[in-house]
Amino acid sequence: MKITPEFFDGIRELIPGARATVARGMDLVQVHTNFEIGRRIAQEEQRDKGRAAFGDEIIKALADRLTGEFGKGFPFSNIKWMRLFYLRSQHRIGQTLSGQFDVPSIGQTLTDQLAILQALTGKSEPPQRPSTMSANYAKPTRDF
Repeated sequence: MKITPEFFDGIRELIPGARATVARGMDLVQVHTNFEIGRRIAQEEQRDKGRAAFGDEIIKALADRLTGEFGKGFPFSNIKWMRLFYLRSQHRIGQTLSGQFDVPSIGQTLTDQLAILQALTGKSEPPQRPSTMSANYAKPTRDF
């Protein structure tokens, strides 16, 4: 059976949009996760302010354990950047993203999450990502 070019083109046009939506959603989840990891590290540091090197000790131990469990993507430098991201962004993002906006809860839909990310960054268009449908959740392909 032969399919019409219009039918094929209609199907083909769905794929790039789906890929872009997946990439934006994954980026937003990664940003939120990094912020939350940084927040929890900062809270833990506050519990033992007395020791100057305590923060680096927490980050080193966390990096070692996360790398052991999840593999590549959690070196000391990445975990330290997550903490720094929280410390530099907490006044803009706040304790919870949903507290900054009039939405019932964070993460209801990707559209809600994208709107929040756009409001935070002041950008109307998300960054373009390579179009690929594959994802490796256990081993991130880049360091953050």
